[in-house]
Amino acid sequence: MRSTDDLSTRARIRDAALKLFGEQGFGVGVRAIASAAGVSPGLVNHHFGSKDGLRRECDDHVRAVIRESKMSFMNRPSAGNMLQQLAEIEGFAPVIAYVMRSFQTGGEFAAVLFDHMVEDAETYLAAGIASGAIRRPHDLAATARYMAMANGGGLLLFLQVRTEADGAVDYRRALREYRDQMMLPALEVLTRGLLTDSSMLDALLADQAGGGVEPTERGSPDPSRAGDSAGASGTRSPNASDKEF
Repeated sequence: MRSTDDLSTRARIRDAALKLFGEQGFGVGVRAIASAAGVSPGLVNHHFGSKDGLRRECDDHVRAVIRESKMSFMNRPSAGNMLQQLAEIEGFAPVIAYVMRSFQTGGEFAAVLFDHMVEDAETYLAAGIASGAIRRPHDLAATARYMAMANGGGLLLFLQVRTEADGAVDYRRALREYRDQMMLPALEVLTRGLLTDSSMLDALLADQAGGGVEPTERGSPDPSRAGDSAGASGTRSPNASDKEF
């Protein structure tokens, strides 16, 4: 069993590596990481075995941070919880920088990290269904993959166009801008949706089932969205059970 000092040192090395990987990329050396953590290079290898072992530890840590945030809302869905998390978004800067750097770099580590994040997304979507925060989608696993891809890809593009010529990104500022520009339309789409009837969804489901579908000008209104026109005019207050995925 490791001592408290060992655990503190391990976490300090991990946090230093996460920050440097996010800022400089995965070419940064063990010596630079050790210097940032205030330890010897040998101690890095003692705790993690290699730089790859350290990177896997960083991957596990960022997944845990994101999962904790998502599960916090899904288990206790409320406007107050959401607003508190949005107010603290800048604190996620090192984690987001690391994840974006991994996806930009690509390779096996990025692929494994993404697949694990999809698994995590399925877990917290299931928790949201259980708590009544969201509706059950037609295919939970497919929805989890779509959400991970859409959210991750959208954020990556948002940050990429804010990258300076020298590769620097002010992640704290960028996350504030992302919150201010993206959250309202994102929540509106998730809560109210965009399509006024289910014809295209019905057609796709029928086609995937192999039954084909007769073309129509307009399908039946989606019963789950009854009253959305009232909501659009401000007379209907969306609640947690209105969220669509």
